[in-house]
Amino acid sequence: MSKQRFQNQENNKSTLHFTFSAVDAKANYEETRQQVGYVNRRQATQEDYDRIGFKSGLEVHQQLLTDKKLFCNCPAGLYHADDDYDAEVIRHMRPTLSELGEYDGTALMEFKTRKNIIYRIKYDSACTYEVDDTPPFPLNRQALRIAIEIALLSKLNIVGEVHITRKQYLDGSIPTGFQRTAIVGVEGEIPLRNKKVRLIQLSVEEDACREISDIGHFRTFKTDRLGMPLIETVTYPDCLNPDEVMEACNYIRFLNRSTGYVRTGSGSGREDVNVSCRGGHRVEIKGVSHTRWIPELTHNEAFRQWALLLIRDKLQSRIRKENWRMTYKRLNFFDFHFNLPALIYARDNRYRIVAVNLPQFRGILSHFTQPEHCFANEISDRLKVIACIEKPNMTHSEAFVPEINEEDWSKIRQILQAEENDAQIVFWGPEDDISTALETIEERCLMAFDGVPPETRKSFEDGTTIFERVLPGADRMYPDTDSAPIPLTDDYIEEIRKDLPTEVMVRYNQLVQWNVPQDTFTYIFKKNLYPLIERIYTELEIPARFTGSFLGHTVKYIEGQKGPSSTFQFDRIYDLLKYLKNNHLDLRLAQKMFPEVYDHPGMDFDSVLTILKFKRIAKEDLLSKIDFLSKKFDEIAINPEPENKINWIMGQLQETALGNISMKDLRNLLESLIF
Repeated sequence: MSKQRFQNQENNKSTLHFTFSAVDAKANYEETRQQVGYVNRRQATQEDYDRIGFKSGLEVHQQLLTDKKLFCNCPAGLYHADDDYDAEVIRHMRPTLSELGEYDGTALMEFKTRKNIIYRIKYDSACTYEVDDTPPFPLNRQALRIAIEIALLSKLNIVGEVHITRKQYLDGSIPTGFQRTAIVGVEGEIPLRNKKVRLIQLSVEEDACREISDIGHFRTFKTDRLGMPLIETVTYPDCLNPDEVMEACNYIRFLNRSTGYVRTGSGSGREDVNVSCRGGHRVEIKGVSHTRWIPELTHNEAFRQWALLLIRDKLQSRIRKENWRMTYKRLNFFDFHFNLPALIYARDNRYRIVAVNLPQFRGILSHFTQPEHCFANEISDRLKVIACIEKPNMTHSEAFVPEINEEDWSKIRQILQAEENDAQIVFWGPEDDISTALETIEERCLMAFDGVPPETRKSFEDGTTIFERVLPGADRMYPDTDSAPIPLTDDYIEEIRKDLPTEVMVRYNQLVQWNVPQDTFTYIFKKNLYPLIERIYTELEIPARFTGSFLGHTVKYIEGQKGPSSTFQFDRIYDLLKYLKNNHLDLRLAQKMFPEVYDHPGMDFDSVLTILKFKRIAKEDLLSKIDFLSKKFDEIAINPEPENKINWIMGQLQETALGNISMKDLRNLLESLIF
């Protein structure tokens, strides 16, 4: 064998030795998914959650229904279109030292991003306080009273004095760089169906801005939501499975709404969900806007942490953290055969292209973390958030779809002097962001040796999450020297206690007693319709089962079909049922009338019936048709059973009978005549 041929064989062998193909990556993903023991949420049992030590708690935010904002006299609840604004203000956020002379980690991370924060301001919903040009007004007492009422319903101990503190936020969501907040109650509890969940505290605080966009080094907000009063209810991590988390969240939301003093609708309520597994760390899933997302999000986050712990064990078995060193080299686009569109875009925009070698990371980048996500996503997400390099911002040697050919990967490995068990990343970005990007990659890989980094993550409807920022610590809290303490007297608290609504669990048990269908409960509590059902039952003597079913089935369906109405008020349903009862019309006629009532709430009910072409028919005239229909059935029936005859006659008379006689009375009459 010639020396050249022998050398070629050795080169081929070497290339194969380093290769980690897309097939290998997919196989590794599936294998590690099995190693993690991930199961679909709908198939998961309590044993699965006990195995990984699932634990979760909540921070439930709800805007309060006040006329003005929390620390100024601007009107609350005025929302504007994203492109409707009068001025723009730009800010650059910088961290400040805490009272102990320390910086908060989140503040330092946000400072590293070098963001330009743009605020779009509308004159009728913002003032100089909100951009920190004037001190705060006294805390809104209407908001404080509502917060105390909800705290009492939550069995919390009310504080003797309300002390306003500042909570630092450098993501730009508040122009001042901090949020004013005050604890109102501590150490309470809420009852669930099978357990109680302890509450840590309830606070009243000002809402943040509404984010419009976050691209590169520019983040844009609207200030119409800024400063609106809201409460935050914080639980202990007492929920041991995803369904308990959703149940606890719903209970808190229903409790808040039972007062009638909170805002409802899109954006008025948001949840932060804290999740951990055994050996993991508290991770906050930020701004979950729909409670129905909670089970999938908490399920996947717990298993993501379990996967990161497995990655930790693998890395620690290969190399000591203190001996691990990342290396990198800048690449020249024209030395390779790159045809990835993102890399061509990088070339055209004169971005830098950098290759990074990760020692002993073979099989880690394609390691399962979440459904359709692997560890490489953890790095890419941070490049987007911290280095501000928009996605796609990297590829790697274990990609499921090959984005760089093997010949180029071989060349890159040689440049990096990579070894067999190493993995490689190629990323690109503007020159000014490269240094931060390298720090970010190295930092995230070093974190992998420790397991689960404490962080805040953004939620998506599919149940997955991405990195948002470092988890804030206690260092970001400090007293607000602009606001004096507010004493709360026992007499004032007892005065509020006298007007508390009935508890949610009491209402739940009463609905069960009334035999209201349980599939209507969520809608009834979500819309705070229990007082309406109780009023109709008490004043009109209409069975609560009928009203609850009408609300939870008919009204919910029409609202879903036609969309939310800005003019319809639920009290109109009381008027509708009262009209039917006073006019001796069958209550089931409400189902036929409601679509028109929903569209035209101000229309009188006689006009609604005219539109529906409803005719009042005397009971005797209606019953006179039975004999004719009975004979007709006998002529055409193939199966002349009495039950079939009754059903057929009911069908023939239903449209005419609806409203003039109850279907139950009509059936009873037919049965007495035919059987």
